[in-house]
Amino acid sequence: MALTDTVLRRAKSGVTPIKMADGGGLYLLLKPNGGKWWRWDYRRPVSAKRNTLSLGIYPEVGLALARQRRGEARKLLAQGVDPGEHRKAEKAAGEERAGNSFEVIAREWLGKQAWVPGYLTKVIAWMENDVFPHIGARPIAELTAPEFLKVARRIEERGAIESAHRILQNCGAVMRYAIATGRAGRNPVTDLKGAITQPQKRHFAAIVEPKQIGALLRAIDGYAGTPEVRAALRLAPLVFVRPGELRQAQWVEFDLDATDAAGQSAPVWNIPASRMKMREPHLVPLAPQAVAILRELRPLTGRGQYVFPSGRSPKRPMSNNAVNAALRRMGFDSDTMTGHGFRAMARTILDEVLGFRPDYIEHQLAHAVRDPNGRAYNRTAHLAERRKMMARWADYLDRLKSED
Repeated sequence: MALTDTVLRRAKSGVTPIKMADGGGLYLLLKPNGGKWWRWDYRRPVSAKRNTLSLGIYPEVGLALARQRRGEARKLLAQGVDPGEHRKAEKAAGEERAGNSFEVIAREWLGKQAWVPGYLTKVIAWMENDVFPHIGARPIAELTAPEFLKVARRIEERGAIESAHRILQNCGAVMRYAIATGRAGRNPVTDLKGAITQPQKRHFAAIVEPKQIGALLRAIDGYAGTPEVRAALRLAPLVFVRPGELRQAQWVEFDLDATDAAGQSAPVWNIPASRMKMREPHLVPLAPQAVAILRELRPLTGRGQYVFPSGRSPKRPMSNNAVNAALRRMGFDSDTMTGHGFRAMARTILDEVLGFRPDYIEHQLAHAVRDPNGRAYNRTAHLAERRKMMARWADYLDRLKSED
């Protein structure tokens, strides 16, 4: 039965917590210490996970006000908004920006992103430094294209062209979220296409279309150059390390007979920090296909230091242009494919086709991935999952190579 003011005034605490239900998930929790707290239980959007929202303390918050707050929370829930996350966003934004301000909605949206911690930290910093001070307090439904343009122009004027575009993209995503949850009617960021300077593209050419990848792999298998360069070409897509890390590989870094804690085969390449861009050691799990290439090459170069020695001297690694020169001889020009492009190839396919978690991919690319406290993860992070990812990636490449 629904509660009444008379019942609430007479309610006494016990030796254990007591719930006095009002209906619709609302109840008064009587604690043994005498505290009386309004609570509302609800199911989160999408995940349907149970959550509890505090609605205040009785008698400061009476029955009518508690029901009103429950009604407001239910409206948010009906719009696909988690009331608990909305409250956290309001608290982070401050009382003066409560409600449906841009900052509150943006913080809600940020709380839903499953990005790697380092990138999430970067986007939050962008918002806090470049967006919230200027439009954070504005009601999100009232924002206009010129207001977003002013935000972008301030960033553009200090020369951070790419950041300006990234921030606008994120602002547009916040507006789409506001529209989807009934807090805005349109997205003014879409009106700004071409309004700010385009960033200069600085990427390495890469083949990322599956059929073209298959053709590239078949061409590599048919490469008629030296065995060392051919092996480097065959290994490059399987490990997708940076070209300098590959060509300077040393036999002492490889354990082709390693096993994991369960005694299962777990061959690995342990690249020392001194050769890594981020100056952190890096582990590369080796798929069976990669191990086969290395075992085939070992009789040729295994007595020396380098896996891929220079053709002029075994005491030096192969030239930094050897792989790119081989790609050119096979007909892949510098605007089509580069040695560095194997990294972009792997990142794209592992994410968009094979569906692996972005943080697994970033770890394997040896990018800086940090935990929620801003600390860099160590080199063994997600190693078991990365080992499975590398094996599936190698099998996928085999399948592409076999398809004409």
